[in-house]
Amino acid sequence: MKGFYREIESKMTFGLNWKIGRNLNAFNDVLYGGFGVHDVDEKYILKWHRNEKSKTELKYYDRIIEIIKEHENIELELT
Repeated sequence: MKGFYREIESKMTFGLNWKIGRNLNAFNDVLYGGFGVHDVDEKYILKWHRNEKSKTELKYYDRIIEIIKEHENIELELT
């Protein structure tokens, strides 16, 4: 999960002088936007590369997908 949170932080936040929380609640917050990359509730496509690898390696993969799908402003693209 450490690598997952590092990737989320590097791709979905910008210009923060602090790190996001390392938990699913913080991940959910980042998806709303407002952390330097996307505006709050901005529509965007979230491309998840090497999805099959992540599915086998991430303990909370299914919950992560559920969280993403709860956001109507996000189109999830699994590659």
